[in-house]
Amino acid sequence: MQQPRDFSLHGAVDLGARQSAAQRRQQAARKSDTASGADGSDAGSASAFVFEVTEETFNTEVALRSRTTPVIVDLWAEWCGPCKQLSPVLEKLAVEAAGSWVLAKIDVDANPRLAQAFQAQSIPMVVAIIGGQMVDAFLGVMPESQIKQWLTQVLAAADQLGVQTAPAGAEPGEPGAEVADDLPPALAAARDAMETGDLDAAARALEKALGDVPSDPLAKSWLAQVNLMRRVSSVDPMAASREAAGHPEDVDAQLRVADFDMAGGDAEKAFDRVLGVIKRTSGPDRNKARLHLLDLFEILPPDDDRVKKARTQLTFLLF
Repeated sequence: MQQPRDFSLHGAVDLGARQSAAQRRQQAARKSDTASGADGSDAGSASAFVFEVTEETFNTEVALRSRTTPVIVDLWAEWCGPCKQLSPVLEKLAVEAAGSWVLAKIDVDANPRLAQAFQAQSIPMVVAIIGGQMVDAFLGVMPESQIKQWLTQVLAAADQLGVQTAPAGAEPGEPGAEVADDLPPALAAARDAMETGDLDAAARALEKALGDVPSDPLAKSWLAQVNLMRRVSSVDPMAASREAAGHPEDVDAQLRVADFDMAGGDAEKAFDRVLGVIKRTSGPDRNKARLHLLDLFEILPPDDDRVKKARTQLTFLLF
């Protein structure tokens, strides 16, 4: 396994192909409608574990979902012969896994920003995303047996990163299903909402969970992540970047760009930007930036080196 690194989507160059992206989404929707036909066959249930992802849905379908379930990303293209050999194998394994991990398929022609963000030099490219981090990847076609071995390593890494999943086919009450069953109802509801991309419902459930147990670290972390995704999804990143560059004195503009830095996986850059705001402001503006920084801290584990470094700098600035 390679060293986990933060995955960055924001900041990648948008190369266009919007018309193609729209056509792909329409095709995906038609395929989904066909797959979920009235016969109630396995194709309908498979859609829960195998799904298409676009630039517009990546943050919720991959980045956020990976906080609770390992996400395997399959980068492919219609013209790619090896992709047509590999993708059916991955889809079969995802269905067999029954939710212990999910498969997110990305058409690189329709989503050039995502292809560039993954630094995809060739396809097929398969990437494991866990807890918002890219933990491992492979290029080209591998035999099914080797893919299974790789997936075993990925799930072991998920356990180490605190993203634990039930084994394929585990039913409530069976060994391996305890992680999901042990979640309080509010957290379970939040997890389900996060997995479907319903950020508002997830936030409501997490606020309820914190009302019940105010110090719950998992609920605090999930709520900080959900609120971050809600903020960045409502703002155009290019417009936010231009506004921050043109108005360095605008605290809100700087905090918006810090959010995009954080959502893109560059926590250190996000922390430094907010610390800079705290350094050159006072009164309500300084307090707003301080609270914003503390909220960003909640997204990462408290023993993360970047959090510890930024906390130390914050202390020096305030006292």
